[in-house]
Amino acid sequence: MTTSCDRLLAAVWEAARAAGRPALIPFLTAGFPDAVTSAAALRAMAGAGADVVELGIPFSDPLADGPTIQRASHHALRGGMSVAGTLALLRENHPGIPVVLFGYLNPILAYGPDRFVSDAHAAGASALLVTDLPVGSDARLEHTLSNGELDLIRLIAPTTPPERLERALEGASGFVYLISRLGVTGVRDGIAGDLADSVRRVRAATRLPIAVGFGISTPDQAAEVATVADGIVVGSALVRALEEGGVSQAVALLGTMRAALDDAAGPTRA
Repeated sequence: MTTSCDRLLAAVWEAARAAGRPALIPFLTAGFPDAVTSAAALRAMAGAGADVVELGIPFSDPLADGPTIQRASHHALRGGMSVAGTLALLRENHPGIPVVLFGYLNPILAYGPDRFVSDAHAAGASALLVTDLPVGSDARLEHTLSNGELDLIRLIAPTTPPERLERALEGASGFVYLISRLGVTGVRDGIAGDLADSVRRVRAATRLPIAVGFGISTPDQAAEVATVADGIVVGSALVRALEEGGVSQAVALLGTMRAALDDAAGPTRA
């Protein structure tokens, strides 16, 4: 059985649901395309219509990410970004809305899990999503990451079988991140045809909000996903916009996504 936490992140989802408003969750890579632009983009997210922000911790081997975010991660590392740098970026440029730290296990282990949870909370993070920490792989570590002040977001694949789904959601809080399709992150031409079925299966297993990500890159796609999910995550398209046109282009893209979500009919929820 999943849990619900009386925290900032839960409050944001409750407000969105009460208003029938799908949540918009942009993803940014810390330190990309450079430290100054990254800081400005983070500060601009709430004003652009975001409800929650995912802040990616750069990693040298981001296997779940496609070419755009891989390139951003490597570029940020070359520019000197680190776990400590990501936390400092957040602490000094908090957007005023919940921030989910999105990362891989090795940098957290190198930093020290207990220290990471404490420092992340002190920096203003609300939650953590670790892409390569499956449920049951390390019970002690999972306890450390989920027993502090951060919500632990679970990443769920559309192919997760029913008997695994309940187990995969154990200890989850904040919301569930449902991958829209198999593969890595990146811009796609369309939304998976079986997405509605995937959302229904996850919704039957948890009362947590469901956000869908991986491949949502246009306002039309955002509106389509918002008819079945509680929120959408925009990653590669936003990172590319930030690279090509800076903060103004990224904000403009989010504005079109926000307008599309506000025009979309939200899903029927119990």
